[in-house]
Amino acid sequence: MKHSTVKENAQKLFETMKGKFGYTNIMQAPRVVKVTLSSTTGSIKDPKKKALIGDRINKIAGQKASVKSAKKSVASFKVRQGDPVGWQVTLRGERMWSFVEKLVNVALPRTRDFRGIEAKSIDAMGNYTLGIKEHTVFPETSDEDIKDVFGFAVNIVTTAKTKEEARDLLEHLGFLFRKVDPNAMVEKAPSKAAKKKH
Repeated sequence: MKHSTVKENAQKLFETMKGKFGYTNIMQAPRVVKVTLSSTTGSIKDPKKKALIGDRINKIAGQKASVKSAKKSVASFKVRQGDPVGWQVTLRGERMWSFVEKLVNVALPRTRDFRGIEAKSIDAMGNYTLGIKEHTVFPETSDEDIKDVFGFAVNIVTTAKTKEEARDLLEHLGFLFRKVDPNAMVEKAPSKAAKKKH
């Protein structure tokens, strides 16, 4: 059986979602516009380590990241306005699809204790933000020293108008959401009044 790529799944979205959402035009189907990778380095003082993180982000994204500078000085963090505090790269087109394919089929399944992604991370505008705790889940950097592991955020920007549309879009692309048991009850601690009765 032929495995469909993430991009191929995206091209079939109209047919798979029109019944549920009542789409009459292919342009109504939600789509992924861009994917942004960002990592903060504000607490890291060693410039070589900051540069190393930037280089690894470049490898993972397949595109050169840009330096993010501090917008204002914060004395408690010893950060001055204009100091480099992180890296960011925005992916579109083929590089975007290549990264999402790698994220869905390689990186997330390799994540320690992975049980799916959180649906609550979808915002009201239909965008999804995912935190990667260990950059070494990506094959480009999997053989690196464990002491230099860092995390970064992945923001997936879509044209979905609701959270439900965004979730369906991501599920059709191959993202696995964590299942929540609706019958699971959280046992509450007994009140003071109940304790006195006993």
